[in-house]
Amino acid sequence: MQVSSVVRDPLVTGGKTVKDVSHDISRQVEGSPTRLWWMAMGVSSIFFAFGFYCVCTLLWNGVGVWGLNKTVGWAWDITNFVWWVGIGHAGTLISAILLLFRQRWRMSINRAAEAMTIFAVICAATFPLMHMGRLWLGFYWALPLPNAFGSLWANFNSPLLWDVFAISTYFTVSLVFWYIGLIPDFAVIRDRAVVQGNKIRAEVYNALSFGWQGGAKTWMRYESVALILAGLSTPLVLSVHTIVSMDFATSVIPGWHTTIFPPYFVAGAIFSGFAMVLTLLLVTRVVFKLEDYITIYHIELMNIIIIVTGSVVGVAYITELFISWYSGVEYEGYAFYNRVQGPYAWAYWSMMTCNVISPQLFWIKKIRTSIAATFILSIIVNIGMWFERFVIIVTSLHRDYVPSSWTMFHPTMYDIGEYLFTFGLFFCAFLLFAKFFPVINMAEVKSIIKVGSEKVTADTHDTHH
Repeated sequence: MQVSSVVRDPLVTGGKTVKDVSHDISRQVEGSPTRLWWMAMGVSSIFFAFGFYCVCTLLWNGVGVWGLNKTVGWAWDITNFVWWVGIGHAGTLISAILLLFRQRWRMSINRAAEAMTIFAVICAATFPLMHMGRLWLGFYWALPLPNAFGSLWANFNSPLLWDVFAISTYFTVSLVFWYIGLIPDFAVIRDRAVVQGNKIRAEVYNALSFGWQGGAKTWMRYESVALILAGLSTPLVLSVHTIVSMDFATSVIPGWHTTIFPPYFVAGAIFSGFAMVLTLLLVTRVVFKLEDYITIYHIELMNIIIIVTGSVVGVAYITELFISWYSGVEYEGYAFYNRVQGPYAWAYWSMMTCNVISPQLFWIKKIRTSIAATFILSIIVNIGMWFERFVIIVTSLHRDYVPSSWTMFHPTMYDIGEYLFTFGLFFCAFLLFAKFFPVINMAEVKSIIKVGSEKVTADTHDTHH
């Protein structure tokens, strides 16, 4: 027998039944796209088209079209790469770690978060590919194959190669996890299409659901696979951004050569990932009228995670400053003085304001339960996390040991264009997902209807009294 607390906020409001869940979530797949959807797709497509032109120009002319120079050899490309990888962390954390901890509130948000993870990792992967310049020769760099143009082999001691394996593994496991969760929901849409007499939709979703029948043994295997994949995914949440941080931490450049990077990067990744999940879900719940499934309670819990991870990131910033002074290494000390007082100080203080000060507003219950405040602060957090990566990379490089080589980095149209390309790609992919796939996990939400619905909770409350 399962007992639910009568004090806890309901996870699904509006007294929904199992039939209501199927109808509310399937209707956006079955209906025509709304005007808002077309407008959003139009804007995303413009970004994608302009970005695609910039990418083609880059591949034709080479990375010289970027604003890189001899001193700042990494800039917007690696900044955007780390930013997108970080955004991809929340999906697996919600799906895997919260599944293992049996947190039921994740059920309404895990599907969209997992999709966001996959699209964010695809966007991140475009930056190392473009940075190769001659993309068609990329396999000689990334795979352990002998180079036909000399004796260069893949360097297994390089964290850049570890990145390839870590992110490709993360992408593969996340994709399998996401798709397996979709199978029962595809079967629901298929069965509804059969009843509605739509043969084409029935055939398409039957193929997507692999002919799912929903027997007891099928469900048992489905749940076993979900647990196995959650177990595999959990270490990946920690390992991927740890390895990304080693791109910097294994170097000897002041400002990069620090052991705090792995936990600091992982906390920052979860921080930015949850902010992006909030940004997307707050729009999705309004556009698809899902306020009864993505409730204020869900938003408040995600905001609490943002408070915790934002505070961890803030402690990491202060620790970095303290160690740069305490170490007594003048180069390390100057690297951080230059961040705080140098020509990029505006970026440093933007980062501190967005990442350390703004999340502390969520301590106030009125703000963390406000839709408008949460939406604005979630965007501010991701702006701050972009500045964090920019500050770490560019301010550590632009002034090195030789003052005669000191210089500034100025992005060109093509730097900005490829960043817009990834935004267009990400939002086009997410909008297509939200239209043609169920955006909320119906199978899991149905499992909490009996104990999580407002109506049933109210009835239980009356019975107790």
